[in-house]
This record gives sequence, C-alpha cells and structure tokens, in this order.
Amino acid sequence: MRKTVGLVLLGLAAFLITAAILALVWVPGQVMKTPLDVNTTTKLTGNATALPTGSGSPVKAVNRSVADGDASTSDVVVFNTFSCLVQDPDGTAPDCVDDTDPDKRLVTAGTDRFATNRVTAMAVNDEKYVGAGAEPHEGLVNKFPFEVEQKTYPFWDGLLGRAVEATFQGAEDIDGLPTYKFQVLVVEEPAEISSGISGTYSDDKTMWVDQGTGSIIDQNEKQTRKLDNGTAVLDLELSFTDETVAANVEDAKANNSQLSLVQKAPWVLGILGLIALGGALFLLLAARNESEGDGAAPTGRPAHAAV
Repeated sequence: MRKTVGLVLLGLAAFLITAAILALVWVPGQVMKTPLDVNTTTKLTGNATALPTGSGSPVKAVNRSVADGDASTSDVVVFNTFSCLVQDPDGTAPDCVDDTDPDKRLVTAGTDRFATNRVTAMAVNDEKYVGAGAEPHEGLVNKFPFEVEQKTYPFWDGLLGRAVEATFQGAEDIDGLPTYKFQVLVVEEPAEISSGISGTYSDDKTMWVDQGTGSIIDQNEKQTRKLDNGTAVLDLELSFTDETVAANVEDAKANNSQLSLVQKAPWVLGILGLIALGGALFLLLAARNESEGDGAAPTGRPAHAAV
C-alpha cells in the first residue's frame, strides 16, 4: 500500500514541478500580452477657446479603440481608432457630430489604423498589418508596456507625425491603484495645425499609467495651436471623465489580480511538488525497508530446540 501511494505521489510531484516550470517560463509570455478583443471607449471633457466659430466653449471628446482580431497575430495587435471633439455649451451635445451639424459643434474628428507589439506596446509598421499607404507610427501609441519602468519612453504624437519623449515624473495612487506619472511636453513646434495650414503646436500632457499592465488610467492635456502670425486657432484643455477613470481603475485592478496569480503560480506549484516528492520518497523508502524486513532470514535458535 505504501509503495502504491508513494508511486502516485511521485507522479503528482513530477506533474506539479513540470507545471511550475511552465508557469515560470512559458505562461507569463502568453498572459502578459495586449488582448486581441480590445473594444474601449474613452471620454474626456474640458474647455476650448479660439474655436472655428471664434468663441470659447465647454467641449467633450470621445476616443474609441477596437482591435482587429483578424489582422492581428500572436505577436502583433492591430487597432482601428476613432476620435471626435465637439463643442458642448449646454452639456447636451452627442459624443460626435458631422460637418453638417446645424449648430456647427464639430471641432475635429479623425480615424487611425496602427499596429503595436503585444508585449512592448511599440508601434509596428508593416503593410501586412495596416495596409498600403497607412501613416507610419513610432514609439508607444495607445498604452505603455507591461511592467512599466521609471524611465523616459518615446510616445507617438499624431500632429507632429513622430514620437516625442514621455518622461517619468513620479509615482502616485489613484483610488488605491499604484500608477506612474509621465509627462509629454511639446513647446511651439512647427506643424501642420489644420488641413493645409502651417503654424506652431504646443502640448502639455500628463498620463497616469498602471504599473502592471501599462494601461493609461488618467490623462489631462493642455494643447495650443497657433498660426505663424501668433493667432490662436485652438486653445484646448481636456481630461478623462471621472467615469472613465473609475472604469480604468476597476479594469486595471482586475487584470493585475490575474497577473499576480500567474506570478505566484510557479512558487505554489513548486512548493506543492516538493512536498509531494518528499512524501513519495518517504513512503517508497518505508515500503522498501518493510519488504526487506519481511524477507530476511531468521537468526538464533528456538528456546526449546533439540540438541
């Protein structure tokens, strides 16, 4: 019986130790990747002056990002994004309007298609993912890598058409979630500030990034676009809505819990495997000793043996 149980424990130990090695070496690489079913909507609110109407107004913006699972692979994820910024003077504007809106509330709208590495989050420029003629991207585009570091990252700026520096500013908690704070600062860079119109562009953007998943939890931005003569075309302040931040925090906490389980699994499985191995060796050794004891030759003479 001891031998049978020992052999069972030995098999269990082998299974647990193998599982621990896989959980340590292979599983993190499969889990710590941008999902292929991303479908998120980010909402922002703020104020803008020097709008096309020549006046200032409260504004709202929506950014929707959807992963193209068919075009994506195990290493690269492809995104289609849509953004829209509208005036919202009385708080009743829809998320977006077109240029036929009778109240002329549309400020800007646009679409983008890009691909990123599912682990590093860096842009991938390859026609097989984004198609011919797509605008090349560089740096990070819509998130930071997993296990964010306290360093400067290149971050895509669509108006400049190149990456700019996102510099680490410190660590802050948002509703109990540890985040890293990064700042993107652009000061009066020459740019095409509107279709066919040149001028200067300034941007001061702060992002609070989840340390584990690299997702952007909160963001605020102050942006200015001016003509070459100094006339402001757009003076904008935007921040994530409280609802968007709360949803981002909830998602990040849930995702970090899953990552934590993955990180702890090798240790738990390894310890259980060693316990099972120790039990197996003990039982098998005990069974062997018992077998040897049963088969040993008797020693000495019976008390009443004849002489």
